[in-house]
Amino acid sequence: MPLEPAYIDEEQILLSQLKNGKEQAFEQIYRLYSERIYGRLIRLLKDEDMADCILQDVFLRIWERRGQIETNQPFKAYLYKIAENFVYDHFRRVARDKKLQVKLRAITAEYYEQTEENIFKKENDALIAEAIQKLPTQRQKVFLLCRVEGKSYEEAAGLLGISVSTVSNQLVKATKSVRAYVLSANGMALTILLAALQL
Repeated sequence: MPLEPAYIDEEQILLSQLKNGKEQAFEQIYRLYSERIYGRLIRLLKDEDMADCILQDVFLRIWERRGQIETNQPFKAYLYKIAENFVYDHFRRVARDKKLQVKLRAITAEYYEQTEENIFKKENDALIAEAIQKLPTQRQKVFLLCRVEGKSYEEAAGLLGISVSTVSNQLVKATKSVRAYVLSANGMALTILLAALQL
């Protein structure tokens, strides 16, 4: 069923505001579309953690390229295309990386590798460090070894005397806990930052 003209006008207004860098417009667009995009990602990936990660990447991409948005083009289709491209990129990486295939079979979610060095940006050191301190001891050790020191799952497993799949599961849970803590402390305004930090 085609969209009503009033709805189209409202969307075009929001997109125009987004192009001008209005964060409120971005947050409203996130609320309007994130659930639908997330549902599509779940159907494609069959993995909630990975879907959550890619959802953040999709909206980070929207924010970064807001100046290129065509306000007179169907925005939902544009979002779906970005999401599908991220999914295809993810599966191409899995196909190239045999180790990553093994980790995924063990229900892991190692999607974030490109900007891990940005986790402790100066203006957010204290908050993120506080979130890490609140993690259970083993989860904290896994997070610090893999995310901060850059050790592989195998290295962390050897140092801690646990299995690779346990490292993977603990890292997924730790990452989600840190993200949730920062969100609860700062609200929706940090959505873009969290995506940039890949938390």
